[in-house]
Amino acid sequence: MTAVRPAAYPPMGPPGVPPPPREGWGNAERVEPVPETPFAVVHLEVPAVVSGLAIGSLITGSAALLVSFAVACFGLLGAQDGWGGLVAGAFALLAVIAGVGAVVQGTGALRQVRRPAEASSIRFSGRGLAITGLSLGGGGATVALLSLLIVVVLSLS
Repeated sequence: MTAVRPAAYPPMGPPGVPPPPREGWGNAERVEPVPETPFAVVHLEVPAVVSGLAIGSLITGSAALLVSFAVACFGLLGAQDGWGGLVAGAFALLAVIAGVGAVVQGTGALRQVRRPAEASSIRFSGRGLAITGLSLGGGGATVALLSLLIVVVLSLS
């Protein structure tokens, strides 16, 4: 027979303490002793986080460049039949909106990365991603507008 413990008794022994993390606590950035005590406050290093605006700028800029090539392809394909200018105009509007969005996100990401971080706050990285997204967005909008201009000239001639 097994003995059944009534519910009124507390569990036996102290609760378990979780083991320390395997990756460690990181490196101490600075240690500030607490006056008149044997204790100190340890400030740990905060790793940099890739900026979400930089990633968004890269994705939006890539989309703007891809859509701008669709402007050129559909515009040139339908230039003789008369529908090329209309389709190219619709895709050009989409490419310009995406390109401007990528430029705005890239600019915001560059400001976010450049801003000095306080000792205990999050630091952002992703400067290269932001610059790439900014240039892809600007290039996509420019290629879309130039392609639209060429399609309109070919349609009118």
